[in-house]
Amino acid sequence: MTERSNNVANDIVIACHGLAKTFDDGRLNLTVFSGIDLELRRGDRMAIVGSSGAGKSTLLHILGGLDSPSAGTVSVAGREMSALSDAERSRVRNASLGFVYQFHHLLPEFTAQENVAMPLLIRRTPKAEALATAAKLLDRVGLGQRLDHKPGELSGGERQRAAVARALVTKPACVLADEPTGNLDTRTAETVFELMLELNREMGTSLIVVTHDMKLAARMDRIGALQSGGLVPMTPELLLQGARIG
Repeated sequence: MTERSNNVANDIVIACHGLAKTFDDGRLNLTVFSGIDLELRRGDRMAIVGSSGAGKSTLLHILGGLDSPSAGTVSVAGREMSALSDAERSRVRNASLGFVYQFHHLLPEFTAQENVAMPLLIRRTPKAEALATAAKLLDRVGLGQRLDHKPGELSGGERQRAAVARALVTKPACVLADEPTGNLDTRTAETVFELMLELNREMGTSLIVVTHDMKLAARMDRIGALQSGGLVPMTPELLLQGARIG
C-alpha cells in the first residue's frame, strides 16, 4: 500500500459495506434496509433523512456499534465492530465516537460539569483533569457560568448544548447525532445546530446527523435518504424542493 493510500485509509472514520437489518419475530420478516455502503472521512458532515419508520435511528445505532447488523460489516477507526468483544466495542466507542440524542440523557443527579466529564472519567482520566477539560468545553458552548447547575436547572437549549459538549469532550473522530434538535423550538434548534457545525469545523470531528429538518439537512456536505430499503444520495436542491423521502 502506498503512503497516499495509507493516508486515505487512516482518514476513514466509519465505513460500512453491504449493511442490512432485518427484524424477524417468527411471524413477520421485515427488511428495514439492505446493501448499504458508506465511507465517512475525518471532518465530513453527513445528514441522514427519511420518513418515519424508515430505519434512520437503527442505521445510526449500527454505525455506532450500539446495535448489530443482520448482514454486512461496520468498521470504526479501522476496527471491524463484529470482530470485537463487548468490552472492546465499548472502548472503541469511548475512544472514537460521541453521541447526541433528541433527549439530552444527562444524569439528573450530577452537575453539567460532572455530566460532561463523565466520558473522560470512564476512561480513567484523573478527576481534576476531566473536570478542567469539561469546564473549558462548557465555556466554549456558552455554559461557563452554569458548571454547577444540574440538568433540572438548565433550559432545554442549555441541556442540549451540554449534551453536545459531552459528546465532544473526548475529541472523538465522529459524532453521531439522532434528531439532536428535534425537541427544541426553531430558534434554539438553529443555535444548537450552528454550534455543532462550528465545532465540527474547529475540531475536525466528523458528523452524522439523523434529522427530519430538511433545511438543517441541506446545510451538510452530504445527504443520504433512506428510501426503498437503501441509502440514496440526495442534493440540497432536491431536498428543499420537497423531493419525496421515504
